[in-house]
Amino acid sequence: MNKRIQSVLTTTVLVSLLSAASAMAQQAPAIEQITEGFSAPAEAGTHTAFYSDAQLHKFVDAQQQMNTLREEYKDRIDSAESEANSTSLRDEMNARMAEIIENQNLDIDTYNAIAIAYNSEPRVRNRIDALMP
Repeated sequence: MNKRIQSVLTTTVLVSLLSAASAMAQQAPAIEQITEGFSAPAEAGTHTAFYSDAQLHKFVDAQQQMNTLREEYKDRIDSAESEANSTSLRDEMNARMAEIIENQNLDIDTYNAIAIAYNSEPRVRNRIDALMP
């Protein structure tokens, strides 16, 4: 799987789990949480939302910052001495990810919608890929 696509997928799940106790236990509800604002989630090739270049630049900038943040927390979470400590670190990381998104003047719903479009719409994916270094 393309490393950028995997990164977007991972980050999307993490952001949607802002208060998750366990990433594995919450994976199915997280997908529902991401799509619950849509009356019918877009099928590949049918999404009609338009995102401006400015929004996509903000998405890419947020994505890059979150990748760095995720790397900073990975070892700490993996070596946590208890599930409670691991959960606390995930919550802390998720809160910081939300701040990154908001500091880009995006809301989490818009960020998640762009991530969904990236995964389902080749046109959006191509535009975002062109912006990534």
